[in-house]
Amino acid sequence: MSVEMMWDAWKLCDASREYAKKAGRDVPANEMVEKVFLPSQLVDVERTKRESGNTPTKVFLKSPYGIQYYPDSKNWIPFRHGEVKL
Repeated sequence: MSVEMMWDAWKLCDASREYAKKAGRDVPANEMVEKVFLPSQLVDVERTKRESGNTPTKVFLKSPYGIQYYPDSKNWIPFRHGEVKL
């Protein structure tokens, strides 16, 4: 189950790259969060809004995973924010 949750996080990262590719430009983090991540049923919207503020660079999923924006590489990458039970 844990591996599947991590893959779900990667799929959201892939969706962000696809969105930017279709837009043909660098997409600001706040736009990516609003248009790609928040509509996903995987995202813990309340926690993301509470902990990320007005310029979110971390998106918390309902699983122990989330995705974080790295401005140097302009990529969203999964991270673990909770305990994984095997």
